[in-house]
Parts: sequence; C-alpha cells; structure tokens
Amino acid sequence: MARRRWWALALLVLATVLAYQPAWHGGLLWDDDAHLTRVELRDVGGLSRIWTDVTATPQYYPLVHTAFWVMFRMWGTDTFGYHLATLFLHAASACLVALVLWRLKVPGAALAAAVFALHPVHVESVAWMSELKNTLSGVFYLGAALLYLRFDESRNRRLYALALLSFAAALLSKSVTGSLPAALLVVLWWRRGSLRWREDVLPLVPFFAMGIAAGLLTVWLERMHVGARGEDFDFTLIERTLIAGRAVWFYAAKLVWPADLTFTYPRWAISTQVWWQYLFPLSLLAAAVTFWTIRHRTRAPLAALLFFVGTLFPALGFVNVFPFRYSFVADHFQYLASLGVIVPLCAALSLALQQRASTAALRTAVVTVGGMLAALTWHQSRQYVSAETLYRTTLDRNPESFMAHNNLGAILVHGSDQDVSRAVDHLTEAVRIYPKGAETHTNLGLAYERQGRLTEAIAAHRKAIVLNPRLPEAHYNLASALAAAGRHVEALASFEQALRINPRSAEARHNAANSLVALGRNDEALLQLQAARDIAPGSVRIHRALADTLQRLRRYDEAVAEYQATLRLQPGSAETYYNYALALQASGRVAEAVASYRAAAERAPAYGVFWDALGAALVSAGRPDEALLEYQRGLTHTSGVEAATIHHAVGRLYAMQGRRQEALLHLQRALDLDPGRTAAREDLARVRIMAGGRVAGSGS
Repeated sequence: MARRRWWALALLVLATVLAYQPAWHGGLLWDDDAHLTRVELRDVGGLSRIWTDVTATPQYYPLVHTAFWVMFRMWGTDTFGYHLATLFLHAASACLVALVLWRLKVPGAALAAAVFALHPVHVESVAWMSELKNTLSGVFYLGAALLYLRFDESRNRRLYALALLSFAAALLSKSVTGSLPAALLVVLWWRRGSLRWREDVLPLVPFFAMGIAAGLLTVWLERMHVGARGEDFDFTLIERTLIAGRAVWFYAAKLVWPADLTFTYPRWAISTQVWWQYLFPLSLLAAAVTFWTIRHRTRAPLAALLFFVGTLFPALGFVNVFPFRYSFVADHFQYLASLGVIVPLCAALSLALQQRASTAALRTAVVTVGGMLAALTWHQSRQYVSAETLYRTTLDRNPESFMAHNNLGAILVHGSDQDVSRAVDHLTEAVRIYPKGAETHTNLGLAYERQGRLTEAIAAHRKAIVLNPRLPEAHYNLASALAAAGRHVEALASFEQALRINPRSAEARHNAANSLVALGRNDEALLQLQAARDIAPGSVRIHRALADTLQRLRRYDEAVAEYQATLRLQPGSAETYYNYALALQASGRVAEAVASYRAAAERAPAYGVFWDALGAALVSAGRPDEALLEYQRGLTHTSGVEAATIHHAVGRLYAMQGRRQEALLHLQRALDLDPGRTAAREDLARVRIMAGGRVAGSGS
C-alpha cells in the first residue's frame, strides 16, 4: 500500500509539471518586478533589509523574498528557474494534501490531491511568479497541519515544536495562513464530535497568537504601505457582508465549473438597495443552519463549510486588500480554501463509486477527472506566457477591466511608434472606465511623451498628482517630462518631491543628477549619484553616470575606479571602455588607455571615433606606426561618415610626419565621404598651403 501511494504521488508530480508546460518560460507579469528581487535588495545588505525593514518589499513576507533573493543569486532573471520552483512547491502541496487526508482516513484522498494539483483555478497561483507566496506558504501550512495531526495522536512535544515552526514559516510566507489553528479545530471537531479545552484548544493558543499578530501587521501594511484605503475601499458593514456572501458562492462555483477563468473579474456594483444581493449571504446562512441541524448524522458538510469560509475570510472584504480596487474576487485568493470544496466532493464521489463499482472504477475516475482538469490547466497556462498575452486575454473576457487596459498600455508605451499609438488608445479607455486612477493618468502621460506631445504629457502627470499626491511615480514622470522639455529647474523640484515620498528611489536620484548636470551643478549631481549607487550598487547605469560625472569634475582616479566597477557589472560595453580610456589617459596611464581604446574598437568596430581615439593614444605614446596599423584595421570595418573620421585622423598623422601627399589623399577622402566635416576642410587647406610653399621654394 505504501509503495503504491509513493508511486501515485510521483505520477501526480509528473502530471502537474506537464500540465503547466506552457508557463515554464513565462515572462514577467503584473507586480513581478516588485517581487523578483529589486536591484537595491540584491546584495547581502538587501537580504538583511528583507528581514528587518517591513516596508522593503510589497508585503512583509521575508521568507518568500529570501527565496526570491536566493534564486536571483542562482540564476539571475531567467524566469524558468522561478517557474520551476513554484511549480514543484505546488506539486509538493498536492502531495501533502494526500498525506493529510490519508492520515485522516478521508475517502478519495488521491482524487482530492489530483484535483488540487491540476485544477485550473490554481493556474493563477502557480504560473504567476509573484504568487510564490501561495505555493511556498501552502507547503508550510500543510506541513504544519500534518505535523500537528501526528502530535494530536502521539502528544510528542518534538512534533508540536516542528508544527509550530512550520506554521511560523507559513506566516512569514503569507499571513492568510493564520487561519490554520481554526481549521485544525474544525478538523478535530469533525473527527471527535466535540472539542476539549485542555487537549484540543489550549495547544493551539500559541498558533492563534502568532496568526493574529501576523494578520494585524499585514492589515496595517496593506492599508498604510500598499495603499488599500480611500474611496475605493469605503464600505459599510452591510455592504461588506454582501460582498462576502457573493464571493463565497463565486469561489465555490468556479471550483465546481471552472469556466471563463480570468486574471481580473468584473468588479461588482454593491448596493444595499438591490434586494437580490442579500440572497448570497442569506443562502450561505441557510446552508450553515441546515448543516448544523444534520450534524448528528454527518458533521462533514458543516466542517467543510467552516473550513472553506474560514480560510477565505481574509479575502472576503471585511479587511481591505489592494486588489479589491480592481475586483472583489481573484483565483489566487482561494488557493488553500479550495480544499474545503474539493475534499468533500471527491470524498462523496469516492464513496459513491466504492458502493456501486470496483476499485478499478475509482482509479479510472481519478485518471479521467485528472486528465480533464490537466487539459484545462494546460490551456489556462497559455495565458501566462507573457504579460501582453495575459492582458489581451483578460480584455477578451472582461472588456471593462481598467487594470488590464492600463497595464497593457504601460507595456506598449515602450514599443514601436505603432505600439505607442495603441497604448494611448488603451490608456484613454482606462481613464474613461476609471477616471480616478492616478497610475493610468501618469502612464498616459508617458505615452504622450513618447509621441513628443510634451504639453499633454505634463498635464496628464499633473492630473495624476492631483488624484494621488503620494504617488512617487507621478512626480518622477512629471519631472522626466519637464526635463525632456528643457525645464530642468521645474524638473528638479519634481524629482525632489518624488524623493521625499520615496527616498530610496535610485532612478529618481539618477535622473535628478541628469537635471543637475544640465544646470551645470555637477557637484550636487555627484552627491545624488553617490546616494543612488549606495541604494542600487548593482546598477550599471548609475555607476557609469557617476564615473562620467567624476570625469567632468576632473577627479580622474575616482572616475577610473567607477568605470572599473561598471565594467565588472557589464564587461561588454564599448562606450564604457571608451570613457574608461579617456579617464585613464587623463590620469597619465596611457598604456592602459590604449588597451581600453582597443577593447572599445574591437567591441564596436563600425564606430570610427573609437579607432580615431586608439590611434591618437598610440601617437601620444610614441607609437605612430602602430597607430597607422590600427587605422587601417578600422577602415576595413567602417564606411561613410565613420570611415571619414579615420581618414581624417590618418591625414593628420601623415601631415605631422611631413608626408603631405598621403595627407592630402586621406583628407580629401574624408571630405568626399563627409562633405560637412569642417575640421577636415581646414586641415586640407593648411596642408595644401604648406605643400604649395615648399614646391615654390624648391623651384627657385
């Protein structure tokens, strides 16, 4: 029996991995950029902040963000590793479901585990990398449940300590797992028909205390840090009850009939004046009363209802969570709660088949149901291959999703001119659907800026600030638009406002430095860039900008050190090698400068300026013959204006050596390739005068 069960679990893991094949290499989706470790958190200091600063990450789930941190160190931004990790965690949770149900002797344990693993409603939790918090917390939640049930049978203190530790890990992954002690009480009541204070309730008091503390912290962060407050969240207790009642039935219906699953569902219009909306909570209450009255015959229906509603409770609307701004329901909200429907239905099906058919029929049912669900999951996973695919699919099923319009527009803003035009259409539609969205207005401003419509861009960003003065992106984007319009004094004021709201924005400091440079305030720019580097030590752009600023300030040795740091992070940049060579040459390190110029030229051989600089450095080092060889190499790789640059350099070198005929040929060739090259024309005139004077003198 044990061997067969382990084989069954192995097959379940394999089936789960294959069912999610379309999402194996899925790209970044909504909020993934905030969860996959940000630049400023990628060093050891960032790992410390993940644990000690409750606002360093979108929510205080330090175990999840530690997992992201470790995965970044292992495979960087390659999404395959992240997807594989969350997929195997989900499969592990399904195996734990089977182990828990086998221990409880619940019929249909294997079927329930298969349904949990392969149900398409869980695609959002598994294929979306941000929801690692669901799959990771699920393993610890179910592991804690299994350990506690073993403790309940043996009263082994070691098992109790391990269960408590696993529960703490679950809370540090996602605080909604704080419902576990209540779920365990429901299970214990279902098994025994009553609860005893000393044996059943008292051991769970530390679990309740930890769960309540984690939940209160999350509620506070959700409101004060994430932004789940304001008009979109102002509901009376009656309205919240109407939301909760409807949500419970919605989730149950999606489990029983998983049709039209989508990333964002329509947000219901809740009204205490609409009579039929009361039917949802009233029918739920009626079901609870009915199940209570039949508890002496069977406690299973009431236990299942209590588990389902209790596990869903944090997402039912009685406390604010940010996604309620878009919809009151989301598939990932019922990841663990789904067991409250899946388990009793699978148990009932299993009992019915056992009474009317053979064990083989039950196995056939498992394979059939699992196969159907796997096919649905495979199809649903295809939506998650990219953010653009996800939002387009969402709009097909929910055309009024302003979030999908906004996010799709934000993606298209960075594409071609045609994409930007479509972005404006989507963002305009998002503003029509939800005119109060500050993010939508500032994204529309970005699209206008890409089209060169700076006046409209600035107006859109200002509108976003009126709607949400605490949105740092709006101030930052306004500053960027003002800088693009050449209004650097105003831009600097907006950058400073963005930094007052979010002082750890390395990008805001970087761009504020750009405006300071444009205003000639290089010393202040240097301070901003040094602060940005301290926040994001892994940013190539910031190290390079800092090095460039140090070079402008003629602090060449410091500039050299920053260019070296830049090249360690991005060894292949020709531009960085070129600027590094300039700093080396200015600090008197000519031999090293020659090597760096050569590295720049070899990495971007089509750019004549690099060959020009390399040759000039060799000439200054007293190696003109090598310079001519490098110029000849450069001419084999360049054409047009770029080749003109090298011909001009060769002409100058020949003129210096007194080889005036060769100089005339190359200078004339430079002008033929680039008639507007004034310096070459002047050099050509000088060489002609010198050549003419010499000929006249020798003739006399």
